[in-house]
Amino acid sequence: MHDPQFHPTTKKIARLILETNVPIPPNGRLICATLLTGVYDVNRNEQLAEDNPALIEKWCASLRRLQVHGLIFHNNFSEATIARFSDKHLHFVRVGYDGQLNPNAYRYFIYEALLSKYGTKRDGNPAIRSIFVTDISDVEIVQNPFIQPLFTDNPGHLFCGDEPTVLHNDWMLEHGTYLRENLPGYADFETTHAQDPLLNCGVIGGNTAVMRPLMRHLTEIHTTYTAHNTTAFTLDMGAFNYVARTEFGQRILHGPPVNTVFKAYEQDRSDCWFRHK
Repeated sequence: MHDPQFHPTTKKIARLILETNVPIPPNGRLICATLLTGVYDVNRNEQLAEDNPALIEKWCASLRRLQVHGLIFHNNFSEATIARFSDKHLHFVRVGYDGQLNPNAYRYFIYEALLSKYGTKRDGNPAIRSIFVTDISDVEIVQNPFIQPLFTDNPGHLFCGDEPTVLHNDWMLEHGTYLRENLPGYADFETTHAQDPLLNCGVIGGNTAVMRPLMRHLTEIHTTYTAHNTTAFTLDMGAFNYVARTEFGQRILHGPPVNTVFKAYEQDRSDCWFRHK
């Protein structure tokens, strides 16, 4: 695969992040989200308005309630919206977006660049030690994940969301066609893990030593395949499940207490770290 550091999108994002003072908290723990607006959202089947604070209200409120540090990467929020939600725990980082990749894939290049710069100490500044990256319009943080025994006792594990179905389902079969036909090993992965739970990339986290290689592998796939994909599908779910299952094996923790049941709208549930729909 191509080295993602040479991909034009990666170089552009990395340069922007290198030029931007991204605040890293002293404890090195971050929850990040990306919202790129003014483009068609394949999940909502609509064009996202450029400056709609309703999309981030619940996520921001849950972050503030727990006093966890967070970053929102965006391309279009107004200064008024940024001022409304920014505080000592939450910061906004503006990024460019040219539409070469769909937003679902583009976000991994942002996180890869972020971890490349801030994954180790620089000039005496703190490094990112642990990070979660989540969807923002349909995710709430219910508990601080970084202080949970399951998280602290498993420093080499990948934590992520899941769905109440298996990998072998009609939606994934349709959306995985391009990867099945072009990515070596993808068809074998589908066969091997057909009856394993479907992982959901709306919630992904772990220590930096876990997240850096994950982001590197994902950007490699999106550089080599998604950038040339002519289908209507974003490939992000297939790419994430493939990398998670083939690279991390048994070092994956998903489902309760990491996440609530996907699309069950368990609004009163408080025993999980993240509520995803």
